[in-house]
Order: sequence, then C-alpha cells, then structure tokens
Amino acid sequence: MARKYFGTDGIRGLVGEGVITPQFFLQLGWAVGKVLAQQNGDKSGGLVLIGKDTRISGYMFESALEAGLISAGVDVGLLGPMPTPAIAYLTRTFQASAGIVISASHNPYTDNGIKLFNTDGTKLPDEVELAIEDQLDRAMTTASKLGKARRIADAEGRYIEFCKGSLPWGFNLRGLNIVVDCANGATYEVAPKVFGELGANVIPIANKPDGLNINLDCGSTKLNQLQKHVLETGADMGIAFDGDGDRVMFVDEKGEVLDGDQLLFIIASHKHKNGGCSGVVGTLMSNFGFELGLKNQGIPFERAKVGDRYVIEAMKNNGWQIGGESSGHIVCSDVTTTGDGIIAALQVLLALKAEKQSLHQLKLRMQKMPQVMINVRVTNKVDLDSHEQVQAAIASAEKRLDGKGRVLLRASGTEPVIRVMVEGQEHQLVASLAQELADIVGEAVA
Repeated sequence: MARKYFGTDGIRGLVGEGVITPQFFLQLGWAVGKVLAQQNGDKSGGLVLIGKDTRISGYMFESALEAGLISAGVDVGLLGPMPTPAIAYLTRTFQASAGIVISASHNPYTDNGIKLFNTDGTKLPDEVELAIEDQLDRAMTTASKLGKARRIADAEGRYIEFCKGSLPWGFNLRGLNIVVDCANGATYEVAPKVFGELGANVIPIANKPDGLNINLDCGSTKLNQLQKHVLETGADMGIAFDGDGDRVMFVDEKGEVLDGDQLLFIIASHKHKNGGCSGVVGTLMSNFGFELGLKNQGIPFERAKVGDRYVIEAMKNNGWQIGGESSGHIVCSDVTTTGDGIIAALQVLLALKAEKQSLHQLKLRMQKMPQVMINVRVTNKVDLDSHEQVQAAIASAEKRLDGKGRVLLRASGTEPVIRVMVEGQEHQLVASLAQELADIVGEAVA
C-alpha cells in the first residue's frame, strides 16, 4: 500500500508548505500517540522522546508535536538539539515507546521534517507508518488522562559516554590534531566533546548555530572550509558531519576527501583483518573500485537500493554488520541500530590507530574508479527499461567498458531527474559515455 505522507526516511519539505506546518505536526503527534496506545493494548502511549537539530523552525514543531502527544495521553521527554542517532540510542536506553527527530538532515534551514524510531531504536516498520497515516485522517480527540512533559537534562552526557564506550578499553586519540566540522547542526556540542575527551586536540568549526546557518557552506556536503582549515592548521585530518549527525566525511592531512565508500572500506578492512567482517552492504551508487577492493580481500559485497532503510534491510537479511552509502551514511550494527556519524568516525580512527598509518596512507589502499554522473531533467515519464534506443545505448556503453566498469540509470526519489552514471578505469572514456547516454536519455524524456 502506497504511503500518503511518509517517504523512505520520514517526512521532509519546505517549512510552511504542504504538511510541514505546525497544524500537521500537532495532528501527527496526536496520531503517533493514538497508534502507540493501540499497540500497548491500553489507553497509554507510554513515553515518547523528542529531539531536534538547530533549525529555527524546530522550536515551533517541537511545541506542536509535544501538544499533540500530550493530548493523546502520551508522556514526552524533551532532548533538545541532539544528533539523530543519539535519539535512536536514547529511545532504547529509556525504553521509550518511540523517538521523534525534528530535522531535514543535510538540507538548508528553510526545510524541516521528522524521522521516527521504534522502541528498539530502529526505523518504524511499514505497518506502523501506515497505521499513523490512517490515524492522521481522523478527527483529533483529547484523552481522558493527559500526558506530561519533562526535559531530559543528562541526554548529552549519556550519548557522549555511549560513543566513547563503543571503543576498546584504553583506546585514546592522544597525539592527533583533528578539525571537526559540526555543520552548525546537531553535533555542535557532542562531537567536539567526544573526540576531545578521548584525548585528541580538537579544532571545532561551524559549531555556532544561529538557527539559520545549518549546513550553510559547511558540513559533509560542503567540504571546502574543512579542507582549508586542515591545511592551514597542519591537522592530521578533518571530520565533517551533516546537520543531524547521521552522515560523516573525512579530509586527510593533504586536504583530500574520503567519502562514505572509502571510510567503509577502511572499517571493513580492519574488521576483516581481525576476523570481524562477514560482508558489506553498499548501494547502487557505491563506487566500483570499492566493490573490487573488497573482492580482492575476499569480503562479500551486496548492493541495495539507495536509502539507509534498504541498506539495513539487506544487512539483516545477510546477517552482516557493516553497510552504508557513499554520502557518508554508515551503519555499524555491532555498535548501534542506525547510521551514526560519530560512531562511524570512531571506527575509522580505531583502524587508523591500529594500522599506525596516516589517513592518506589508508586511503590509498582503495583505488576509486572514475565516476561521472549527469542529471537529466524529466518532463515526461518514460519507461526507460523498455525504450529500445536507451537500452541499445546502455548495451553499447557496457561493451566499450569491457567488464571494467558499469552503467546505471536511476530515477531520483527527490527531484524530477534521471541520474545517468558511468564508471570505468579511464576518465575520458567514462565522461564521453556518460554524456552520450545523457543525450539519448534527454531525447527519450523530452
């Protein structure tokens, strides 16, 4: 059954448009509370935790959700600005009925949205999301016994200790100089403290949110400032998070970027060396060089559809503990239940310290293949799988790559575009094939 409101990762959009309004969030809080009460088999929805990133609109939506939940008889624990994975963790430790994150992740401050976690700190199953959507279309009623709200004062400290506790006893970061880019987002307090308390000399940047500057020319999607600071300070590396802290990217001592594929490769290789990697899940967008690098070590690899929901599903199906996306969304299920930028960063640092090499040296162990992606605007829907000219062009491109690359055409889930991606060993050939395919796709969808 198709969802009316929920996408693959919650609900997201421009503040004030569509469902991203206080009125909808009020109704959503009430609907969540009613569904939780039904699940519990009584009139109580238990406790629901609410966290948020640093967007100015977060205060407005927090109040609306709080009021809706309380009117449904649910108790509310307010966490304040906290990374998305911290809310997942705290939902587990408080044995709450659910956790709600108010965030639009790496989007600008003009957007906002919500993500929901189950009592075990995982994304809500389809049947629960559908039950909430059904409840959203009903008229609000007030419970006979209202819920209560309280602020969780020690949330930050609990999560910091959890992050540090994910590492072996005695592990430290003494001697490392690290620039930490907090994207003026949810990690602005906790990330510098985690690395600093482990002994690193931390140089924080983009750690002064004002409600409007989240992800603004900073964070994991805009790495120029981080690269500049690493080179100017002579730091050993830079670490960048996105607005809600579930993604991470690194910059090495030479100012070169390490994306999610390269970070996953470092984590998986270290775990494999120590007998702790049964396989890795990537996505359709994972670099072919990443796949080959794992294959050369005898590490099984599987591609899932783009989206952490699908990555985690494939990990569970295979019984594997590592997966993620090139965007820096990395899941280490032996440590936590969802993508966590800080946890992933610590796993990379664990490998770096064990190997006794610089980050640049570790990076060179995996050779990324040249990859070119061109977005083709869509005006008319066309079934490209049955379009003879497009399929012939794909077959021709794959033949010219001679088994040493790949071609992918994928409709975006967030924009009216077809993503045309080609990978191979020679950049000139890859770029030429990508443009040829994009031109043919453009004619097909015009």
